[in-house]
Amino acid sequence: MTKNKLRLAIVGAGPAGIYAADILLKAERNFDVSIDLFDRLPAPYGLVRYGVAPDHPRIKGIITALREVLDRGDIRIFGNVRFGEDLTLDDLKRHYNAVIFATGAVRDASLHIPGVELAGSYGAADFVSWFDGHPDVPRTWPLEAQQVAVIGNGNVALDSARMLAKHVEDLMPTEIPANVAEGLAASPVTDVHVFGRRGPTSVKFTPLELRELGELRDVEMIVYDEDFDYDDAARAAVAGNKQVFVIDKVLQQWRQRSVGEASRRLHLHFFAKPVALVDDGTGRVGAIRYERTAPDGQGGVVGTGEIRELPVQAVYRAVGYFGSPLPDVPFDEKFGVIPNHEGQVLTVDPETGDARQLYGVYATGWIKRGPVGLIGHTKSDAMETVGHLINDLGNWWNPEAPEEDAIVELLEARGIRWTDLDGWHRLDEHELALGAAEDRARIKVVPRADMVDISRGEV
Repeated sequence: MTKNKLRLAIVGAGPAGIYAADILLKAERNFDVSIDLFDRLPAPYGLVRYGVAPDHPRIKGIITALREVLDRGDIRIFGNVRFGEDLTLDDLKRHYNAVIFATGAVRDASLHIPGVELAGSYGAADFVSWFDGHPDVPRTWPLEAQQVAVIGNGNVALDSARMLAKHVEDLMPTEIPANVAEGLAASPVTDVHVFGRRGPTSVKFTPLELRELGELRDVEMIVYDEDFDYDDAARAAVAGNKQVFVIDKVLQQWRQRSVGEASRRLHLHFFAKPVALVDDGTGRVGAIRYERTAPDGQGGVVGTGEIRELPVQAVYRAVGYFGSPLPDVPFDEKFGVIPNHEGQVLTVDPETGDARQLYGVYATGWIKRGPVGLIGHTKSDAMETVGHLINDLGNWWNPEAPEEDAIVELLEARGIRWTDLDGWHRLDEHELALGAAEDRARIKVVPRADMVDISRGEV
């Protein structure tokens, strides 16, 4: 069979999927390419739209770059199409030569401590989805606690802590939806406590994220002197790593600040390993119990056996994201990824452990490598996957109906109310207009049905 054209499906319209499409279109190859991008959401951009706090203006730059790729017009988008429900792997095999899965990781990673199931214990990923106006989460969020704990020392932990502590008036210039603003305005929070089991020189968040905390109006940053008794490994990290040096400098400055005047406080607890959430007697969180840790001399920590307890009425678990399985696609339950070799998806024999390539199926982004790395990693990740896709030409699928109209006819026959690039432009313009009416950047449309109606011009 002659392979002179690649009909490619990409499942997931976040940065990973869009970069993979862009890289393939620009790659040196001896065949034509036609790419269809599918996403379960009516709007593109994935976690850039639904996984980053709305008060991060630098994200607009990433969206601008992604928009430029899509607006070229050489990639078709099919939004509001759920893989596994509206479209199956067998469907893709009938219409395409190959598929790249770029579905990311949107679930909260598990935290295995007693009490994690108590009312008032929340996954930070769910909270982020709520305040970003994700269409598939409830419109309301139970913001009833005065004292809140956030477990984790990454950017999501700081995003969550900042959104909990920040006064809603200071979020109004952003694109937060009306229901989110209403919920945050009613929050009685006074203290947000962030817990990390390692020391200040081992955090996973960036200096920029940290600095933003110190700029919050009427919110005091509280750090504790006991956490800054550095060992040689910590001092070496400060001296030898510019990012750690900047983080340490910011924290040291906060140690010198006077406190006691703001209405809200954001506490950073280092060398504090959560060991349990404590029931208040009614099935709700009443406190967080944690063990003090200490440096082990090699950059890690060991438990000291000293147990402390802090009263809180809510806990947000920000210990990482985890991938979700896809129907008929191999999945590694331990690591939350699609098993693969450099993006080539593998099937693994459960008895022997032997792995073989599943031809025609590829992965990129967090569903390939796990939820680590920034945008730069996503680009190099996609380049690796696309390289194998091109070289695997002899093992592509042989579709029965590769015509570009065939997939449109299939979706229409199934009654799928899919959205396209013109539809995203309509929704984008609508949200910008909503924002302009209130002197704001944008106001997101939250209900899925409304997003689809606007995108399809049916309102």
